Amino acid sequence: MNLSEMLNLEMPKKSSYGQRNTQFDLEFEPDTGTIWAWFNPTGTPCFSLGLLNDIRAHDNMLETNKGCVPQSGQLHKANYYVVGSNIPRVFNLGGDLALFILLIKSREREALAHYAKLCIDNIYPRIRNYGCPTMTTISLVQGDALGGGFETALSSDVIVAEESAQLGLPEILFNLFPGMGAYSLLARRIGMRAAEDLITSGRILPASKLYEMGVVDVLAKDGEGESTVRSWIAKNQKRRNGFQAVFQARQHIHPITREELDRITDVWVDAALRLEDRDLKMMGRIVRSQMRRMDNFAAKTPQAALAVAG
Repeated sequence: MNLSEMLNLEMPKKSSYGQRNTQFDLEFEPDTGTIWAWFNPTGTPCFSLGLLNDIRAHDNMLETNKGCVPQSGQLHKANYYVVGSNIPRVFNLGGDLALFILLIKSREREALAHYAKLCIDNIYPRIRNYGCPTMTTISLVQGDALGGGFETALSSDVIVAEESAQLGLPEILFNLFPGMGAYSLLARRIGMRAAEDLITSGRILPASKLYEMGVVDVLAKDGEGESTVRSWIAKNQKRRNGFQAVFQARQHIHPITREELDRITDVWVDAALRLEDRDLKMMGRIVRSQMRRMDNFAAKTPQAALAVAG
């Protein structure tokens, strides 16, 4: 816990920035140079084309500004980029399965490839810290991170997850695999054999288990994810240069190239187009389960109903 929290003082001020009416809410905290970005998807909390495009629009601006954020007519350097979710108990449920079913049934290879490329357009710059070697990326997982949601969490330098969070790669249940970075990113953290075991098992594991495995870096108590991120930043602020150098070294020891990710997405597209009717029916059942989950939650929580409705 940092000093301000111990003294129960006012939390550091954050101000919104970026385009309004998007599915990606953004705040900047000048005192620590921290970007707080929140997934705020319309409907099912997955990576729709709209959400992917909103993320890319912001991150492209960040890269163009060389890791700086516009505030009050000036550019301020971002030291940390934290990504989380505004949807209670959900980080992100992964790929847009309803879209996949439509494109696979209509044999739209080009459209599937476009979706996969857009995912890599988002995840690869994060793996590379947006071209800013002094920026630390942090994933704040306060709910389920499945499929592409788990891949996104893995793309950060540091993963902070609350104890009740569930993370996993269930794609094997409908005879597919996570093709937008999971294999590469998991192998870098826990080795190829363990990565393959996790991918082919389809297991969804609690954050505590993944912490033991070395996938999750920091385990937080439920409801304390954001304060845990703040404590981690405060604790390591004086050693930030050294920490970031270690993260850079990680990229040299276990490099992940854009070419590698693109080739794996080609494998994913080919595999997706080989799915049979029974596989697509399973995918459809998962889509309906996701929709029921959000409908039930919205019915219990009026504020959530507004979020689900968009």
